[in-house]
This record gives sequence, C-alpha cells and structure tokens, in this order.
Amino acid sequence: MRAVAAAACAIIACATAAFAEETCTVIVDVQTSETLMREGICDRRLAPQSSFKLPLALMGYDSGILVDEHTPRWDYKPEFGGFRDEEKTAHDPASWEKISVVWFSQELTRKLGEKGFAAYVADFGYGNADVSGDPGKNNGLTRAWLSSSLAISPDEQAAFLVKMLNRKLPVSNHAYDMTARIMPEFQAGDWKVRGKTGSDGCAGRTGSWTAAARSAGSSAGPKRTVARLSSRGCFWATSHPKSMAG
Repeated sequence: MRAVAAAACAIIACATAAFAEETCTVIVDVQTSETLMREGICDRRLAPQSSFKLPLALMGYDSGILVDEHTPRWDYKPEFGGFRDEEKTAHDPASWEKISVVWFSQELTRKLGEKGFAAYVADFGYGNADVSGDPGKNNGLTRAWLSSSLAISPDEQAAFLVKMLNRKLPVSNHAYDMTARIMPEFQAGDWKVRGKTGSDGCAGRTGSWTAAARSAGSSAGPKRTVARLSSRGCFWATSHPKSMAG
C-alpha cells in the first residue's frame, strides 16, 4: 500500500441564508510524488491560516526554541488577545497545536526574528514565500499567514507534505520527530489521521486542511489520506483504502 499525503482547501462564500464553496482535494503518493486524485480548484493560492502551525512547529524545533511536547510553556498575556477562553491561559507546544492558539504562533515567530522566519519560509519553498504582511503595516512577522501576504495552493500544500514526510526539508531529525508527536491526530475508520486545519471562517472566506494518515494497525508511517473542508468551517478527514489501493 503506497503512502500518500493530502491537502484540501476551499473558498467559502457567506450569504444571508446559504453557504457555497469551491473545494479541492489532492492526494499524492509520498514515495513517487504521483498525484492519485485531484478534484476541484487546486492551483489557487489561499492564506494558510492555522494550517501554518505545521511548518511553524518544524521551525520551532529546528531552531531550538521549542524543546519537546511540553517545553517551553508560555504564559498568556492580555495584549495577546484571543477570542476563546481556552486560548487565554498558559500553553505548551502540544496544547498549541491541539487547541490552535494564534498567540503562541506569534510568540514563536517573534523569537525566530524577521530574518530567521523569512529564511525558513523560503527554504521550505512554502507557497509564494511572501512574509511581508499587510501593506504598510510592517506586521509580517506575526500576521503574514493570517489572511495576509503569505499564500499557498492545495497543490503546494500537498507538495510540502511530501517533502516533510520524506524528510527532504532543511531541518533536523528532532524537528521532524517532535512535529509528528504534537500534530493533532484522530481516528477515521481504520485510519489514524494527523493534520492541521486552518480557517478564519466567513470573515476571510478561506480555509485549508493539511494532513497525513496511516493504517491503524501499521507502524510503517503515513499510508492514505483524504481531507475535506465543509462550507460551515467544520473540518474532517476520511480514508477509503479500497478505492485508493494499488
């Protein structure tokens, strides 16, 4: 059974009483980079939003700013903002990914610094690699991936995952290992799915899912992934081993 990576994105248009979406699903063989499925609009670049926490984790562990699942643990400050109560407390790398805490991402990029952050994004070949931020606001270090200058297509998300899963990015083995440990995981039928959602809902009309999955009974690594984005901003992943075997 071939290993695959998948990415899905949608452009969400909000109306008074209805939702419409344009969705892409990309499934790629990790070993050969062969595209096994490509449906929808897959070359349109969108803001990665919170799916950017996956490459941010690689940066954090490679740079030494992040140490393990629970180190460092950073305290919340009122100036960080946040809309959810669960954000407004101390967090470590594991809870950062699980709860999707924006301020933790921003503290991480501040510690990376502008040059370090930009260098990682460029070295990863991540989308358009534009970390300039909003025009005239000089906020790229903390806002570039949030409905701002940085953008990536589903095709590029899948390619990034292939590089990550094959350990072809310029980061340490420790960075790969720890990122895999803190990546959100859930069960989908016979498959364990790991990935990161990202959306600002109807306000920004964008969303994305970056994921990898493996058989629940296998320890050999990622195997099959299908990712979808709902028009209401709810994310889920499913796998179809029978239709995708071969």
